[in-house]
Amino acid sequence: MSLKEKIKQGLFLLDGAMGTQLIAAGIEVGKCNDYLNIESPDIVSNIHKAYLLAGSDAVLTNTFGANKIALGRHGLAEEVEKINTAGAKIARKAAGEQKYVLGDIGPSGDFLKPLGDLEPKDLKDAFTQQAKALLAGGVDGFIIETMTALDEMTIAIEAVKSVSGELPVFASFAFDRSGGDYRTMMGVDIESAISKAVSLRVDAVGFNCGSATLDEYVELAEKFVSEIMALEKIRATSDERRVTIYAEPNAGKPELVDEEAVYKVSPEDFASAVEKIHALGVNIIGGCCGTTPEHIKAMAKKLRK
Repeated sequence: MSLKEKIKQGLFLLDGAMGTQLIAAGIEVGKCNDYLNIESPDIVSNIHKAYLLAGSDAVLTNTFGANKIALGRHGLAEEVEKINTAGAKIARKAAGEQKYVLGDIGPSGDFLKPLGDLEPKDLKDAFTQQAKALLAGGVDGFIIETMTALDEMTIAIEAVKSVSGELPVFASFAFDRSGGDYRTMMGVDIESAISKAVSLRVDAVGFNCGSATLDEYVELAEKFVSEIMALEKIRATSDERRVTIYAEPNAGKPELVDEEAVYKVSPEDFASAVEKIHALGVNIIGGCCGTTPEHIKAMAKKLRK
């Protein structure tokens, strides 16, 4: 069954954090995690396998920062194809043919003109190059995540869809609580984020990362569902497809301990929060920073009880 068909059937569980799991495995903070697909593939593979054993239906490739612009900061701009294809193949081998692989694409880390020096064409070329390499490695779909700027997300979606064919594309933003509402670091509100992503015909729109507490993630999910329902009333016709929402909350809000971000939320508390998110009508759920295979295991047990 294709991923596009699978996500229409109901509950679909993603994996948890990759970065914090790599740190737990002894990888030095600041190292290019994406290059581990070449340098230490067994470490990456073991993390994928742990999430799959915990109950994930899909794993995300270890390619969050593997676009040309981000890799350039590590002197690896010429290794885009090699790193992404390797990352997809590692995930594919771990998942087998019964589980699914999403090609993970994160932000460039730079700003588009006029705020920064990045040209739209160069950014689109970078995301297109990454998507092609992930496709060559055998992904079942794509996930564009942790975006904060509407213009960068737009370019990323257009780039990925230019090569994805019939494969599904997920798109999510990172929100923080701002006053009584939620906005991204670049000031994008929930309505604008959803409206833009939906207009570009992604298969799922959601949120991940950010700096929220578990209760705030539940509130954020409520606002997402409310905005989607309002949007569907406006655009509803007999041939319009329903917009799918997905959520990848962190293991709560991190605390600074000895100059390190520490996530103290237990697997049980995380599972209770995502149960509330699922009850709102969010069927695609995973974890972001600080979540572990134990968090995903508790989540799977709670949601599939």
